[in-house]
Amino acid sequence: MTSVKEASLRGKTAPNPADLSCPLPLPQVDHVVLGHGSGGLLTHRMIRDVFLEAFDNPALRRGDDAAVLALEKPGRLALTTDAHIVSPLFFPGGDIGRLAICGTVNDLAVLGAQPRWLTASFILEEGLAMADLRRVVDSMRRAADEAGVQVVAGDTKVAERGKADGLFIQTTGVGTIPDGRDVGGARARPGDAVFVSGPLGDHGLAVLAARGQLGFTIDVESDVAPLNGLVEALFASGAEIHAMRDPTRGGLATTLNEIARQSSVSITLEDEAIPVRPAVASACELLGFDPLYVANEGRLIVISTEGSAEAVLAAMRADPLGRGAERIGLVEPGPAGRVRLHTRLGTTRVVEMLSGEMLPRIC
Repeated sequence: MTSVKEASLRGKTAPNPADLSCPLPLPQVDHVVLGHGSGGLLTHRMIRDVFLEAFDNPALRRGDDAAVLALEKPGRLALTTDAHIVSPLFFPGGDIGRLAICGTVNDLAVLGAQPRWLTASFILEEGLAMADLRRVVDSMRRAADEAGVQVVAGDTKVAERGKADGLFIQTTGVGTIPDGRDVGGARARPGDAVFVSGPLGDHGLAVLAARGQLGFTIDVESDVAPLNGLVEALFASGAEIHAMRDPTRGGLATTLNEIARQSSVSITLEDEAIPVRPAVASACELLGFDPLYVANEGRLIVISTEGSAEAVLAAMRADPLGRGAERIGLVEPGPAGRVRLHTRLGTTRVVEMLSGEMLPRIC
């Protein structure tokens, strides 16, 4: 890929010389070996045959140590970076590759940016099957095409067996913010309406099911998806949007706590309005999980003015990724930084930020 700075990550134990000499002809190398991190022939062939073949574009094809990109006009840039680890690498509805692209695209989109370019760095564990690597990279390509972004630079490193859990991916994204858009976690105002684009908890439960640790079967797939198309539809509707966020780690509860603190407001949720699939709700009840804290990877939280509420809901429901959208709450003056839930029993409870880790290693 563009930044060819590959080198093995070596521990204190001396590597096997056979791994570094790369004695096998390329067609027989069906797993990652330490030689793929040497910066030599195997490295370059892997970049050419796996990464460049998938992400081919003019900036990447130049083969320089950085991508040179052109902006059509002056404006603001949005920049974000993510590291992605998930076990297992493949789960119902997605995989670590789709997760890496969508996660970075969504972090740009929720600030009103139009995602343009991504970089991707891969930590490959010795012994990773080349077929699995190709499958992940192909999934990334398809997700990038879906989101309309290009992967323009990247890097690879190879870690010794047992040091990287198969594959880690780090992505950085750049987007452009059109004039007139100003959204962020500190812009929620009292009287604003709160929406979510669809059922909560699908991603977290899909990953857990893929591990085979539930003790029962559940028919649920991850919601992982790029949200920039949905975001553009919201702006096209003319709605006055103050804040958006994708509720990933920590779920809806933690994300709304972050916004409440940033904006120094209180957010009140209606339990009956919050969408959760029956299968997810039942599984969470059996496992002792609260769906409000389970991770999502294709859901959008929107906070808009009351006057834009109908436009927001109509725009969301008109998009395939927002068909299950619901209005779930209201922004209030105080107490600042507090999220509360009106329960189905008619009581009110405080919804705190997630403490600890309810479901580890999901994004």
